[in-house]
Amino acid sequence: MSPFAAWKSLKPQQKRSGLAGWLGWMFDGLDMHIYTLVAMPFVAALLMTAPTDPEVGMKSSIIQAAFLAGWAFGGLLFGVIGDRIGRSRTLVLTILCYSVFCGLSAFVQNWQQLMVCRFLSALGIGGEWAVGAALLSESLPKKWAPWIAGVLQSAVNVGVLLACLAGWAMEKNESPRWIFLVGVAPALITLWIRHAVPETAEWTAAQKTNVRPRLRELFAAGQASVTLRVLLICGVALTAHWAFMFWQQSFIRQHPEIAGLDASFKNRAANTALAVLMVSSIAGNFLASFLATRWGYGRAMAFLAVLYGTSMAACFAVPWSYSTTLNWFALIGVCQGIFGLFTMCLPPLFPTLLRTTGAGFCYNFGRLAAAGGTVFFGIFNKPDEPGRALLVASVLFIPAALLTFWLPSPRGDMELAEISD
Repeated sequence: MSPFAAWKSLKPQQKRSGLAGWLGWMFDGLDMHIYTLVAMPFVAALLMTAPTDPEVGMKSSIIQAAFLAGWAFGGLLFGVIGDRIGRSRTLVLTILCYSVFCGLSAFVQNWQQLMVCRFLSALGIGGEWAVGAALLSESLPKKWAPWIAGVLQSAVNVGVLLACLAGWAMEKNESPRWIFLVGVAPALITLWIRHAVPETAEWTAAQKTNVRPRLRELFAAGQASVTLRVLLICGVALTAHWAFMFWQQSFIRQHPEIAGLDASFKNRAANTALAVLMVSSIAGNFLASFLATRWGYGRAMAFLAVLYGTSMAACFAVPWSYSTTLNWFALIGVCQGIFGLFTMCLPPLFPTLLRTTGAGFCYNFGRLAAAGGTVFFGIFNKPDEPGRALLVASVLFIPAALLTFWLPSPRGDMELAEISD
């Protein structure tokens, strides 16, 4: 069954849940990547120095680390809230959180204020992933999970493309700060979500048991081994991924064919590179879905992790022309489909009333590790050689690939082949 036929067969309630999750992910992508588009020029403006000043690279990486740390804590915070008050209501709270603080970033006066706004915005973004993943894993048929994951992960890519469009529209603007006002838009959908998206039947039924699992139960007998395995996988894979996603913009801006151009052309080149990544990632999401239906989640993720690391190493090991670099970026984008599979693979590994807590805790632990990695690579990275740090980061996908074979099969994994019939 194709993804489109599967969508037509869903009940209205399931479609509304799917649409709410899709929109939440789309605006996640918009808000999370606005900063990476303007990090160097904006932080340089706040510091009143040139973008090539080493201090700019250091401060911008600290801000990104604060964002990733907020993402991690938000996943845990809103994960607990989502298990307590429900998926739909918590989804509204997360979207309002990241919309408000993304918009406030336009009015900061120094880099510390920007860091605080990015941290608080990230609380909502991290929470939205955990809550949205649980909402959809409980609302939609398990046997369609890989294709649904591909559709949902593509929402993030669409959101980043919207950020790119905003960047293109404002590439000649002298001040990069106003691009953050675009991030207020997600707040507009929260009233519809609260009115139209009900709580899932699975969560509602679990509430009747009057059982309130606590965070420590993630490490209780019978669950601890699963939790630890997921923590390791998320930590290693996301550290490598976010090292690439943040520093690739600096790499493009300092490419020999781009470095000598004026600011507007540098912005255009950086936006184009990110757009290439996102368009190819959409294709990668559905490739990942296809592979999961044939091989299962573990093998599909292992293959994509190996390909991701190999592509990064090839891209940054030797100098390439700008056009060839974009081709490598396209292949790397395809490999990013691995993270679409996390959406449907991770939540079912945890009990219902620990689902958003468990998935949010583990996935966002990976972002916390990535925050440390961003600062590390910011220290390790020479201002004129960002490709060196990215080459080192590519090695992390080797243990990530090995660890995926350690991942237990989620509920419904044996049914995956049915959707290809």
